[in-house]
Amino acid sequence: MNAFRYDTIKKNTKKYTNKDRAFRALLGGIGTGNISLDGDGRLCDFEIMNHPDKKLKIPYTFFSLWCREEGKDSRAFVLEAEPGGLSEKALGYPTGELYGLPRMDSCEIETNYPFFKYNFKREGLPLKITMEAYTPFIPLDEKNSGIPGYSVEYCIENMSDRPAEVSVCSSMYNFTGFTSYDGYDRLCVDGMPENDVLQGEGYTGVLFRNRGADPEAVNYGTLALACTGKNITLKPCWQAGGWWDGAEEFWQDFREDGKLNADVATDAVGSNIGSADVPKVVGSVCSTETIRPGECAHFTFYFTWSFPNRYGWWPDGHAREEDKPQHDKIWKNYYSTVWKDAPDALKYMFENAEELKGRSRDFSNALYSTTLDADVIESLVSAITVLRSNTCFRIGDGRFFAWEGCFEHAGSCAGTCTHVWNYAQALAFLFPYLEISARKTEFLQETDEEGNMAFRAKRLLDGSKWEMLPATDGQLGSILRVYREWKMTGDDSFLREVWDKVVSAMEFSLRTWDSDGDFVLDDQQHNTYDIEFYGLNSLTNSILYAALAACSSMAEYLGETKRASRYRKAWEEGSRRMDELLWNGEWYEQKISPEDLNRYKYQYGTGCLADQLLGQELAHVCGLGYILPEEHVKSAVHSIYRHNFLRSMKDHESVQRTYAYQDEAGLILCSWPRGGRPKQPFVYSDEVWTGIEYQVAAHLIYEGYIEEGMDIVHAVRGRYDGSRRSPYNEIECGNHYTRSMAAWGLLTALSGYKFDMVKKEISFAPLVSQEDFSCFYSNGSSWGIYRQNVMENGELSYEVIPLYGDMDGVAVNPRS
Repeated sequence: MNAFRYDTIKKNTKKYTNKDRAFRALLGGIGTGNISLDGDGRLCDFEIMNHPDKKLKIPYTFFSLWCREEGKDSRAFVLEAEPGGLSEKALGYPTGELYGLPRMDSCEIETNYPFFKYNFKREGLPLKITMEAYTPFIPLDEKNSGIPGYSVEYCIENMSDRPAEVSVCSSMYNFTGFTSYDGYDRLCVDGMPENDVLQGEGYTGVLFRNRGADPEAVNYGTLALACTGKNITLKPCWQAGGWWDGAEEFWQDFREDGKLNADVATDAVGSNIGSADVPKVVGSVCSTETIRPGECAHFTFYFTWSFPNRYGWWPDGHAREEDKPQHDKIWKNYYSTVWKDAPDALKYMFENAEELKGRSRDFSNALYSTTLDADVIESLVSAITVLRSNTCFRIGDGRFFAWEGCFEHAGSCAGTCTHVWNYAQALAFLFPYLEISARKTEFLQETDEEGNMAFRAKRLLDGSKWEMLPATDGQLGSILRVYREWKMTGDDSFLREVWDKVVSAMEFSLRTWDSDGDFVLDDQQHNTYDIEFYGLNSLTNSILYAALAACSSMAEYLGETKRASRYRKAWEEGSRRMDELLWNGEWYEQKISPEDLNRYKYQYGTGCLADQLLGQELAHVCGLGYILPEEHVKSAVHSIYRHNFLRSMKDHESVQRTYAYQDEAGLILCSWPRGGRPKQPFVYSDEVWTGIEYQVAAHLIYEGYIEEGMDIVHAVRGRYDGSRRSPYNEIECGNHYTRSMAAWGLLTALSGYKFDMVKKEISFAPLVSQEDFSCFYSNGSSWGIYRQNVMENGELSYEVIPLYGDMDGVAVNPRS
């Protein structure tokens, strides 16, 4: 582990409490699914069975605490804060949630991603109880950031003046083979769930499996729960009686002495009414320690899973009747090719615990040991969470795919959609080779011989091409992302592998969308608003010029000087002409005739479009500089802030989807300060999308409008503050929406970070706290901390501290 002292920098964290009812902390790796912890410390949202499952609760799945001070009576609690905001249910709250048992009074949560720390309090209990949960997260290390499981560690300090015996117990319901709930809130499963003792070298626990399940089914899987330590007791399976016999027997057993009896008696005589419940296949593992006054004991648990089989792109969460032949094909999850089952993954986590935790702690400390605003860091963490949600997955050979987001029980909008991934930056900076996987799919599989790229990747997983119009913004953005990935990694072989298809895609773009050959796109252009723009607009054209600049640079590098010159000429002439045609003195408009404005539905005309300079923002992130006149860019981006950013939505009129309301602030997608709103403007024009808010905020910062950019960031975090919405689930067309990963542009903008691993150069030019600045940095070779400060003599002192990988041969250049 690196010996750098993080305590030399103030950590910039935010805290939440159990009063933040919407809080959710996702646990799980990239492409593994996830389980969440809510603001009470309760496990919820069990989304590990190959599709989203928001609000899925698994009964009898909880942590519990037993304690007995010397000379006093014992006490027992569920290790969760008291639930707030409960509402009546027709059957009351089911036994599986155990709301009738004593709990903690409250808890406070501190995020140091990927670590979530819960501090529990209970009046009259002389114990300081801290729980820390995490799944390993190590940028550039795809394997160890894709472990299907998590670790939970309780640190319990005895605050009394006498010894205390303390037990912590973890219980888990065997939900392998889960299909649904019945009308009585009881789990229905396929097959025959079965629990066995799990014994490892240094840990003991319970293996949950299903003897009768189809091994090729998507709900087939194994679970593993274990605890470390010497004083371990087990109850591999609760009593399988009627009603809630199992819960009653477990609690009385645990309540008695804080230990578990594995032998469970079953009464021979039942009740005339028969069982009102199904047998419960619940297992528990318990650890016990005697803690002296003022000392602390640690209780560490591991939970892992393996549900190896998945469908590719399933419509509405299941196969339509007519689609069954293609959707019945099963694909393996990549993680299941690395770890054969849940016990194998748990063994790996345990045996490599020190390194996994240490590397993850390095990342956490690098991210939070910063002079950047806490709201910026929370935005970055929310972006990372998308990667760990069901939005993203990997198939058996490691290839990466993603939905646009997740509905409650199904993926939202299949195909690693190019025009949505235009905005996403987080994955490229953290795991660039997963982005390269997506680029190879886009160009080598989804781009035909004419250069037409399908904007949804369907060929492999569905066996057919997406047949809609190509997306102008998505296709050009994919070209630009090839340049970003190449510069991020310095991987020439990747560039050479896709280059012919990149050229083909660019030629198709110029041939198809530029009707008169003046390098200003003017034909029908499908785009990320799920409609077509007609005439001239700066959204697609700005991406065109960034892509042309990138192609010119790549062609020059590959020795294709004529092509490089041609693309540079197209960029320079087209950019100049677009500026002449669309600039209105304040921002860039759409050029469309008054007749066509309302003849074609869903245009914006004279409107101030929030995305009007998306291509310029992407060019800044990629280090391409200005692709349009700087003074016009600055004016236009500030116009977006001035006209589209609303500090309150109370007077905003919209019949579209609502993502910000009442007293909340947000940036709307389009406004018409000079009038001219079409009768039917483009369909999302009045909405507020975090992905666009982040790209505009980052662009404002790039142009020097730091306060304005931060206004937008604070507005997003104000909406996602844990009370109304989870801070780690930014929604658009689904939960954990891909576009929100535009937030990573805030880091590159504020730090002035530029990367060129082809030339082996990186540079920084912070726009805030220049005299004492620090932040996280990453590229395809390393990640760590950049620090700079101005010394008393006025000279700049700076250092790059790599915490993973190396910086051998890489030059670091601070810029003013």
